[in-house]
Amino acid sequence: MHFHFTEIEVIWTLTFAALLVLLVVLLGRDRVRRFPFFTAGVIVAALEMLVRRLLTAKLPPANATELFLGLADLGFIITLLVAIELARRAFPCASRLSWMVGTVVVVAAAAGTVAWWGPWPARETLTAHSLLAHLHLMQLLAEKGDLFNNVAFVALMLIAVFTGRRFHAGWRSHARQLLLGYSVAALAQAAARVAWEKLASLPQPRTEAEYQHQITIQTRLLNANSLVYLVVVIGWIACLWFGDPDDVAAQIPDANGDAPAAGAREPESAAAHVSGREKADPVAAALERALGPDVGPGSKSNAGKRP
Repeated sequence: MHFHFTEIEVIWTLTFAALLVLLVVLLGRDRVRRFPFFTAGVIVAALEMLVRRLLTAKLPPANATELFLGLADLGFIITLLVAIELARRAFPCASRLSWMVGTVVVVAAAAGTVAWWGPWPARETLTAHSLLAHLHLMQLLAEKGDLFNNVAFVALMLIAVFTGRRFHAGWRSHARQLLLGYSVAALAQAAARVAWEKLASLPQPRTEAEYQHQITIQTRLLNANSLVYLVVVIGWIACLWFGDPDDVAAQIPDANGDAPAAGAREPESAAAHVSGREKADPVAAALERALGPDVGPGSKSNAGKRP
């Protein structure tokens, strides 16, 4: 029996189908409101896969490269916003000082890794007024941006591991499970990049067999990386299908960066309580508003006294 589909085609089909199912889960289970940037990232990832599959052989090389690099740069920006979104929800009780310290640590680790890992092109190749220079700049932004995001996700995951109990966020929350998936995919990409650099440092193949052997290893690396991403997407589908038992959405810090106080009552519940008292005893409620909560007929100081 001959199987007419290659490994790359099978993994691509399963990954694209998994992204579509993930979008259906986000829409059907009402998760888009809580994770808008994550939803946008899933849409961009599926669109990029579809565009690469359908338009690679139909567009001129320059136009196709510009389109793909533009999508890659857009994906970098949205993924960075996803990292910020998940960080806000994964550490709901963090104070402003903790946020500042954590941001400095994550940005410093990511920027240091980007500056140290990988070569940098010459400035002349990026500042020249030509289409090739613009494409080089877009490619540099996509590559270094992906590396920055990967290091940021791994750093956030490490912070979540070491400070999980302090910020009172359980591992069953959606934000931390999504963060775990991003960190696993980032580690897989880092391992594939290291292996790719090791292969590039080897001597040039002398025979056709050695060349085919290197091509086979590179293809398996790409397939393994894509397979890890497929497993991550399936894990996201599973975790987003079920509810969030920790309910971290109600503990997001306010505009000042401070977490809400424990046991704080929402204004809506207080208003509902007052309206209920007015319906039960409007005269007592009016006296309480006029004289104060400790003077009215329903107060503790007048409890048991005759009016």
